[in-house]
Amino acid sequence: MLGRLNHVAIVVPDLKAAAELYRSQLEAQVSAPLPLPDHGVTTVFVELPNSKIELLHPLGENSPVANFLANNPSGGMHHICYEVRDIDAAIEHLKSKGARVLGDGKPKTGAHNLPVVFLHPKDFCGTLIELEEVPAVPS
Repeated sequence: MLGRLNHVAIVVPDLKAAAELYRSQLEAQVSAPLPLPDHGVTTVFVELPNSKIELLHPLGENSPVANFLANNPSGGMHHICYEVRDIDAAIEHLKSKGARVLGDGKPKTGAHNLPVVFLHPKDFCGTLIELEEVPAVPS
């Protein structure tokens, strides 16, 4: 069911400073900030040869990562995102095995304009899991 690791998300207290750190010290290619009001975050992607790092910062008072940042003022790892080919099938499979899909259980559009869902961390060794549907690559 799982495809490749898409990204590891890190909540940061200062998005501009974090992006510059990755750009200047690690010499990484860093995207422009992208506000995602539906998710309550602003995101920046750090491109790696085999995956991405997503830097997250709260957007608005009701941001789901604001509480995370309040509890972890220096920031920290927030979630891991795995790719799936069919998100609806993945949701049904996981629910049949007792996993909890957060929110209303239906996919929402994520930062890459693709369907995403989040799985409860208590069901996955204390780690918040994001699943992102990616189209099949033609051979």
